[in-house]
Amino acid sequence: MLQEESDLSLIIAQIVQKLKGSNLYSQLERQAWASLQRPEIKLESLKEDIKEFFKISGWEKKLQNAVYSELSVFPLPSHPAAPPEHLKEPLVYMRKAQGSWEKRILKSLNSMCTELSIPLARKRPVGEQKELLNKWNEMGTDEPDLSLFRPVYAPKDFLEVLINLRNPNYENGDSLSFRTHLGLIQVPLKVKDIPELKECFVELGLNTGQLGIDDSTQVPPELFENEHVRIGQKVLAEQDSAAAQQYIRQGSPTALRAELWALILNISSEPEDVLYYEQLKTNVIQHDLLVDSLIYKVLLCFSRDTSVLSHFAYNSASPPKSYIRGKLGLEEYAVFYPPNGVIPFHGFSMYVAPLCFLYHEPSKLYQIFREMYVRFFFRLHSISSHPSGIVSLCLLFETLLQTYLPQLFYHLREIGAQPLRISFKWMVRAFSGYLATDQLLLLWDRILGYNSLEILAVLAAAVFAFRAVNLMEVTSLAAAEAVLADLSTLKVMPLLQIFLFATVT
Repeated sequence: MLQEESDLSLIIAQIVQKLKGSNLYSQLERQAWASLQRPEIKLESLKEDIKEFFKISGWEKKLQNAVYSELSVFPLPSHPAAPPEHLKEPLVYMRKAQGSWEKRILKSLNSMCTELSIPLARKRPVGEQKELLNKWNEMGTDEPDLSLFRPVYAPKDFLEVLINLRNPNYENGDSLSFRTHLGLIQVPLKVKDIPELKECFVELGLNTGQLGIDDSTQVPPELFENEHVRIGQKVLAEQDSAAAQQYIRQGSPTALRAELWALILNISSEPEDVLYYEQLKTNVIQHDLLVDSLIYKVLLCFSRDTSVLSHFAYNSASPPKSYIRGKLGLEEYAVFYPPNGVIPFHGFSMYVAPLCFLYHEPSKLYQIFREMYVRFFFRLHSISSHPSGIVSLCLLFETLLQTYLPQLFYHLREIGAQPLRISFKWMVRAFSGYLATDQLLLLWDRILGYNSLEILAVLAAAVFAFRAVNLMEVTSLAAAEAVLADLSTLKVMPLLQIFLFATVT
């Protein structure tokens, strides 16, 4: 009991500290001072009167949403004596593997830098700055020749690293239960089975109304959708992040999705946010980075955003450093490179592409993407033991297939077509670029609703289950890939529901 109270006190203190540096804190402070001039605020009941004013004026709800947002990304409490790196990743072998992977990425980036004789960073000449500024809005329609630039790494390179990941304590195979795992991922992490997933994703049940399901046994689709829209409008009117997150577990109406996601992620279009985006854009125009050739537009601003660095407090990864020439190893001459600490990989832009269908205002689009990244997407290319981390997702996918579709799993394994070699690219890109856009957005509704990426592994297993008959006929990896080459016609929600709630367990 005392430990729980201590953990809670620590979390409260850290959230208060975080909020003190935010725009909301300064706004609340200004509102508090302004409220002192109001006639209903009495000196003898000052505290209660200001609290009541905040409640009536809506500022209390904004504070609640900010706290809820922080709790959504807050790492689980650890032992007070645990070193800081345990917040990033508690398992030593995972931290070592991530460190080795980072060195490999940096080596690839530096090699490209040397081969092409291009500096990591340079100030753009004035003429080039003007040209870039003039064509900013057309950027992406006339792409430059990037044939000389290669991706720093591709998903398949990352998969090979995960396949070779080992816990040294299990090298002798002393865990009987884990010896029976015949997939590519050979690390003993706890992942959910279908009964546990059913409990976790209970709102996806067969008797619960869902957007994205054409035939409901309980309520006609049009009646459910009309009622769901009405409730969604009420949730938006209340401006409650927690209620929005619960609501979106049954899917978001297309017309409300942009606002609902912004509410869940606690994103607002304040003048300060627009100004901040314009400052990032100015940084892009003034300075050219080597990584600019690997990304475009919104991601250019993202690469300059030093606020992204804060997520490394709970990310197993560490931001790479660059040293001023001749000062290698001297920390006072080190800077993070790129400034946000994130080196993009092949396909990185797919994390932002679907959001372009929802948001037209650049600074709002940017804020939504940044928040989605620091909450979810970074876990898809970092080595960690987190339940939403890519290692756990791979293991969950393989375990589900091996347990509930054993014949299919063994058949594919025997012909050299390990299922993970096919599904990894789907999961590492959160299915972006593989599903039809409307289906992808329904899937991402559930990522936001459940604050978890585990649904990606479940969907990957469901896809294999859906194509099981065809896959049992193939005799090679190439043939299996051909069967699963096109996912654009799949309907996400029926697949998930059937796999989770119609599978015999």
